[in-house]
Amino acid sequence: MYMSNVQILGFKGTIDSLEETLNLINSIRKDDEIIQLFNADAIVSKNHIIHGVNQAFLAFGRGENLANDISVEFVLRCSAQRQISKAFKILGLKEGEMNLCAVLINCGDYTDELSSIFTPDDSVLIPDEENLKKIYKIRDVELMNMSIEEIIIDRITKLTVNY
Repeated sequence: MYMSNVQILGFKGTIDSLEETLNLINSIRKDDEIIQLFNADAIVSKNHIIHGVNQAFLAFGRGENLANDISVEFVLRCSAQRQISKAFKILGLKEGEMNLCAVLINCGDYTDELSSIFTPDDSVLIPDEENLKKIYKIRDVELMNMSIEEIIIDRITKLTVNY
């Protein structure tokens, strides 16, 4: 497993059924491709996602993965959490209207297919710092030396260091 081509796209959408949505997404991709959907409201930046996804691949390569499924590992790493339930509370999909971050790994161009399900909108990838501070429980004192992006990337990295 490796990451050679990553696309990060923003969408707005309504999820009526998590199972149906995931089945639809899985029907689009080919076997060696990954399409991962995240709650875009909890995304700090594209660097945040790329770092988390890369750490997930590295963890699997070293046999230090926290989850048995690479998609779950992405959610754990990108949320900087060890507990699956906490990770999905932060970055997971929910029924109803959502801002979505689609991460396509080693995929062809599925923009049209995804646009038939969700409304393309890269503005959902613009971070809301106050909301992110609440989601990730970032204290103002932490922000004296590091940006929110640096704090999240540091936390993701520490998941591996503190294994």
